[in-house]
Amino acid sequence: MIFGDETGLPLSSEAGVLVLAAGQGTRMHSPLPKVLQKLLDKPMLWYLLTTLKRTFSSRPMVVAGHGRKRGEEACGSFETDLIYQERQLGTGHALQVAWDHIIRGGFKWLVVLNGDTPLIRPHQIQALLESVRSKDADVGLMSLELDDPGSYGRVIRSADGRVREVVEAGDFDARVHGPDVSEVNSGLYAFRISSLERILFQLDSNNKQKEFYLTQLISLAQQSGMTVEAVNAGRCSGLLGVNTPGELIHQEEYVRSCIVNDFIGQGVFIRSPDTVRIGPEVFIEPGSEITGPVEIYGKTRITSLSRIFSHCYIEDSFIDGGQVFCFSHIVESVIDSDTGVGPYARLRPGTRMRKGSRAGNFVEIKNSSVGAGSKINHLSYIGDTSMGEGVNVGAGTITCNYDGREKHETIIENKVFIGSNTALIAPGVLQEKSMIAAGSVITRDVPGESLGIARSRQKNLEGRSPLKNFKKSD
Repeated sequence: MIFGDETGLPLSSEAGVLVLAAGQGTRMHSPLPKVLQKLLDKPMLWYLLTTLKRTFSSRPMVVAGHGRKRGEEACGSFETDLIYQERQLGTGHALQVAWDHIIRGGFKWLVVLNGDTPLIRPHQIQALLESVRSKDADVGLMSLELDDPGSYGRVIRSADGRVREVVEAGDFDARVHGPDVSEVNSGLYAFRISSLERILFQLDSNNKQKEFYLTQLISLAQQSGMTVEAVNAGRCSGLLGVNTPGELIHQEEYVRSCIVNDFIGQGVFIRSPDTVRIGPEVFIEPGSEITGPVEIYGKTRITSLSRIFSHCYIEDSFIDGGQVFCFSHIVESVIDSDTGVGPYARLRPGTRMRKGSRAGNFVEIKNSSVGAGSKINHLSYIGDTSMGEGVNVGAGTITCNYDGREKHETIIENKVFIGSNTALIAPGVLQEKSMIAAGSVITRDVPGESLGIARSRQKNLEGRSPLKNFKKSD
């Protein structure tokens, strides 16, 4: 899979890594920090930190700024050193802000990359660092080729092919820099720490944006007589940064197709694959069947012989050989083998459907266990309930589990039969083999093998129908 484990060991402790993730990303037109925009329900930063965890033995340093609290939450599941850039004055300034943390790490080399490049892979980082090491260079960068360089910084080379400078798109002037080029900066760098220290605080903001650009370090290194090494990755779209909603959607579609095609290659039957969205942490066994459009996210696990029909949403759930019919919504639930859910069913967090059970159309279940062979076929709500085996729940049944302040539990033991249009006021126990008459409002426990009935006696008032004198119009 595109985000599966790659061969090779993590880089040595001599190399540290810094992620630049402080920018707002105004071209995203969103109050959310750019690096927290999602691909397949995961922030861009999650993809990058997952890659770095597999690549470096040291903890990544992350420079956060705009939306600091949200950034901290996004990094919460990873071991990172978070650095706050109070004023966002450019990528070069971010590196300066992080300098004390970098020095304390005792690294010989530093890899720097942008938080908006979610598809960078471990082997690309390793290739750049190994190239710099082998050629005893001071600075390294990875470039790529684009037919339309657009908003990306241009890599300017001298006549002998050496990198002279990197010019931001807004500052590029053909009269000064020569004809436009197709080689652009990917935003992935490697620095020798001792060399970086000599030039880092020479950065200035003499550019159109009045920012301290990290890219200026390339020209400063050249002017100082340092060796600059560039590794051209060719036409590798995975190295592109994400700056706009269109670019985000393009990258997401690439990830989506890679994941879906990988599962198909492993033996998962995925029909209408272009309409199937599967998150990067989902696990699906060969022999499962999925028909799009479908969305499956989180740490969902689907075992062999499971079937997911179209128009379903599944998140952080375990489908163990069951069937999920069309238009069902399932979150943090477990569905055992030979179980049917839907169509138009909703399983909320904490639901367990045991072997052979059934939740039919327009059934909602929350924080409840449904016993083996039990059936809730239609139009019911079951909340905070422990249901035994072989229970039959009639249409329109609800458990009234909330009193306005607290939730209460309903216990339904084995082989209970509940008639239609019944309200079960929690807390309460329906003991084994009891029966509830249709239309009842049950407020007390019902003993085993008893009939519970709670409804007014029917009265027929003869001659009192409003329709008695009704005449059909012409």
